Amino acid sequence: MKRLANYFLNGLLFMVPIVATLYVVYILFVKIDGLLKIPLPGIGVIPGVGFLATIIIITLTGFLVSNFLTKKLLLLFDGLMSRLPLVKILYGSIKDLLNAFAGEKKSFNRPVLVKLGSDSSAHVLGFITCDSLDKFGLDEYLSVYVPQSYNFAGQLLVFPRDQVHPLDTASSDLMAFIVSGGVAGV
Repeated sequence: MKRLANYFLNGLLFMVPIVATLYVVYILFVKIDGLLKIPLPGIGVIPGVGFLATIIIITLTGFLVSNFLTKKLLLLFDGLMSRLPLVKILYGSIKDLLNAFAGEKKSFNRPVLVKLGSDSSAHVLGFITCDSLDKFGLDEYLSVYVPQSYNFAGQLLVFPRDQVHPLDTASSDLMAFIVSGGVAGV
């Protein structure tokens, strides 16, 4: 009976992440497709056309942003969004977060191990986000972003330079390790 319970648990551990991921992808597909019910002449609404249109629009926008002529126009729009009250907080936060992971100025590309105190043996894993805090009068400090496990959040902590030690590892591997609670890649 114990062996049967083990098989069930192993099957559950294997199936739940797959099914949950497929379900989330399916829900996103249906929601996006439902937002853009694009009728084709003589055929009607075909499932997937709205999703395909969304992919095309995002790709076209990427092309336009990369194009010299339209880049200035889009930068003007970006500047407007960055100045509107309330909108700038949401827009700026989302933009900074996406750029930190996938933009040209990736912020989480310097993984570190940080000693929590000079007389402590506890450490945290994180990413250096700013080398100089001189403008705050903190000459000997730098800032480290420490992501939380099983969550899309984290804390920005300030440490003395001598407690921060760079790691020779891929940022994506370290982020996966932290977010998974230390079980990914082990």
